[in-house]
Order: sequence, then structure tokens, then C-alpha cells
Amino acid sequence: MTVVPVLRRVNRTVLALAGLLLLAGGGAVLAAGLGLSVPSWWPWSGPDDVLLTRAQRQHWRADGWWWPVVIAALGVLVLLALWWLIAQFRRARLAEVLVDTGDGEAAVLRGRALEAVLEADATAQEGVARAKVALTGRRTAPRTRVALLLEPYAAPADALTALSAEALGNARTSAGLAALPAEARLRAVKHRARRVN
Repeated sequence: MTVVPVLRRVNRTVLALAGLLLLAGGGAVLAAGLGLSVPSWWPWSGPDDVLLTRAQRQHWRADGWWWPVVIAALGVLVLLALWWLIAQFRRARLAEVLVDTGDGEAAVLRGRALEAVLEADATAQEGVARAKVALTGRRTAPRTRVALLLEPYAAPADALTALSAEALGNARTSAGLAALPAEARLRAVKHRARRVN
């Protein structure tokens, strides 16, 4: 089981629970505010009720521990929300790739090892200053994200052709993969403009 489906399932569960909670609470507060009938156990029963009475708001004010606990709890909630938000944008890297050995069994190839070989092959190409590779997808159907930093004289079309034919082709063949889809991003090395006389 990969991380991405689990993250999707957790997201859906958390969003569904939060949505139901907000819908139920908001609907009950709205019903009480409009003067509709609400259950007897509901703390707000009419449009003149307030969420917190003055006594409830000032009950813990004199205690020295109250505000530090409130601020710490809110800080933890903010950190959890930020962690969850960052997790939405982070793509999970593939830890391993299954390689068909041809005898009905499968070998496991470490994802970081395949990334390192792809980076070395891509960097060895003419005109490539640096390459960064990340494996995503499933163990049986990996995908690659490649970022190439090109020298000023390099032709992007030639770099892509060499990447597809050499680095990705070698990886496909050595791992016994039928396909290895890739998303490539190209950038040029920053350099000063040359003066022409």
C-alpha cells in the first residue's frame, strides 16, 4: 500500500467528519437563532441566547494556567493544520520498484538507487549541468519527475531526446519495465550575457 491512497482516504474521512460536525452545529445554532424548536438538551434555545455567558467567559481568567493552556492548544491546532496542508502538496516518493526476474518471482529495487543512477546518467549527457530525479507512482508502474539544469549552450530538444533514449531507456531496460513515463522540467544555468564586439 502506498502513501498516496492512504493520504487520500484520511483526507476524505477528516473532511467528511469536519463537514458533518460543522453542518450539524451550524444547523442547530441557526435553528435556535430563528426560534425553531430544538432538543431540550441543546444549550441555546432562542434567538436571545449567547454562545458564552459573561460568567463562562470570565470563569478561568483569574487562574494563571488558563491562558498558557489556551495558547498552547491553539498553537498545536495551527501546527497540525499546517502539517496537513503541506502534506497535500508533497508528492510521495516511491521507496521501491518491483523487477520481474523472469522466473515467476520478483526482485525489489530500491527507489533511491534507481533515482541515483538516473541522475548520474542524465548529468553525464552533453549540455546538462545537473539533474534531479524523483520516482513516484506504484511499485509495479513507476513514474519519474526529472529536473534538468542545462548549460547555456545546450539545446533543450537534444537534451530531452538524450534523456529519453539514454537515461530513461537504460533504466527501463535494466529494471525490466514495459514503460517508464517521465515529466521533465528544464531550466538554464544563470549566466552573464556575453559582450559582442
